[in-house]
Order: sequence, then C-alpha cells, then structure tokens
Amino acid sequence: MSNLSITGSQSTPAISGDWNAGILTMTGDSYPENSFDLFNQVIDWVEHFLADGKRPLSLELHLLYLNTSSVRAIMDVFDLLDDAHAEGHPVSVNWHYDRRNERVAELAEEFKEDCSFPFAIVAHD
Repeated sequence: MSNLSITGSQSTPAISGDWNAGILTMTGDSYPENSFDLFNQVIDWVEHFLADGKRPLSLELHLLYLNTSSVRAIMDVFDLLDDAHAEGHPVSVNWHYDRRNERVAELAEEFKEDCSFPFAIVAHD
C-alpha cells in the first residue's frame, strides 16, 4: 500500500496517511455532503495498514467540527482500532484541540469513553 493524501476543503478535513511512519493525520472541519465517499478511503487505508503486520499506527486528529455522518465514520475507524488493539496491535489516538474550544474536548472525551486503546486528548494554547 502507499501513502494516503486527501486535500482538505472548507467542509472536509485534510487527511494524510504516512505508510512508513504509521501515522494518519486529519485536520480541519468535517461536514462533507457524502461522508461515505470521503471516509471510505480512510477506512480502506486503515484496514490495509492493520493487515500488514503489527506495526504501530497513530491517529493524529486536529478535527474542529464533525457532522453526524462524520461522527459515524470516525466511530467506524475507532472500531477498527479497537479490534486491532484487542489482537495486540499497537494503535493510539492523539486528539489535539485549542484550549479555548472546550466543545472539541468534550467530543473527544465522548469518543474516548468507548475506546480501549490508548487515547490522549491534547490541549494547545
């Protein structure tokens, strides 16, 4: 497999997957017209990465706003990580947010409650 690169827009996050480093980064807002089209690529990339041995995979999230369908898609990604973690695969999430935006921290906390893998919520000034 190769790297993943999806250019962001006003309504979609910029998404990059570094295959060799094992890092998937998402930055921006996510309220696409069709989240399935956008996140299907991400889910495919994660599935292929996790099937390629037990190398560490880290999600670095800088997401500011997610609509309902984006929340469902991110939950699907987290479900893949939960399954991989249960099988001994080293996976983690670091959700970065601006300290002045508590709404993002609350959203990240809600996701974290349902995850068994390492999940850090990182505040920035």
